[in-house]
Amino acid sequence: MDQIQHNFITVRGLKFHVAELGEGSNVVLFLHGFPEIWYTWRHQMVALANAGFRTLAPDYRGYGLSDIPPEPEKTTFADLVADLVAMLDHLGINKVFVVAKDFGVRPAYLLTLLHPHRVSCVVTLGVPHVPLEPRKYRESLPEGFYISRWNEPGRAEADFGRFDAKTVVRNIYILFSRSEIPIADEKQEIMDMVDASVPLPPWFTEEDLATYGALYEKSGFKTALQVPYRSFDEDFGITDPIVKVPALLIMGCKDYVLKFPGMEEYIKFGKAKELVPNLDIIYLPEGTHFVQEQSPELVNELILDFLRSHM
Repeated sequence: MDQIQHNFITVRGLKFHVAELGEGSNVVLFLHGFPEIWYTWRHQMVALANAGFRTLAPDYRGYGLSDIPPEPEKTTFADLVADLVAMLDHLGINKVFVVAKDFGVRPAYLLTLLHPHRVSCVVTLGVPHVPLEPRKYRESLPEGFYISRWNEPGRAEADFGRFDAKTVVRNIYILFSRSEIPIADEKQEIMDMVDASVPLPPWFTEEDLATYGALYEKSGFKTALQVPYRSFDEDFGITDPIVKVPALLIMGCKDYVLKFPGMEEYIKFGKAKELVPNLDIIYLPEGTHFVQEQSPELVNELILDFLRSHM
């Protein structure tokens, strides 16, 4: 990982950290989720750079080594997309392959819909493209559903604030690696769902955790709670929601996201292809929510095969 370069570029009034590796005209833009950061793509960046791609993995505004905006509570998904376009313009990059994970799937597809000439194809992990409208599943899950809790201003701040950043990331990685949706009891906070004795997933090392912890110690969680958890109901003014570029969804069969109400049916029985007609879906039988870190060699191969078929 030492060969990965760490650059800083200033656009839209903020300084952004962009991890970069590789050279050439075929550029892959990696978009992380939460509690991830650029580092989640370390295995993919090395593999794709070795295969001849130029790879870029930015930290979003308010995440990791990128600047925290003056008013984090006003950050939007639209900001993230505008930031990405400004970064590409600054770097003189006209078109990219996009690889996205978790909530990074939303800015990936927004970039594709709002700036279709900038995207060659899209690969997403763990989350499909879903309608750009308010999420209804929150209404059918108990009050302790983690997204509902984190959507509540002040609730997660108080919960997370009892621990250092490393412990918060540790607990979320453990929770999100399970096959069940994180739902707390009525008198329990999300952080209390993980006992200190529970080990990390076997593919996630103490060194990895320390790296994540240091990055979130720098940025805090204020922007991360705003986007995605308090920004899902944005109106983007998109009149044609159909994605025209080829796309691939890599889905772990043990990913808790499949337990969201209606999600498995949405993916498996054709609904997902209504918005993304040229969509391929690959299931990983043992895959959890972090397949890119859990099974990097397999995921690298799948991404490379797909990108090469659309060059």
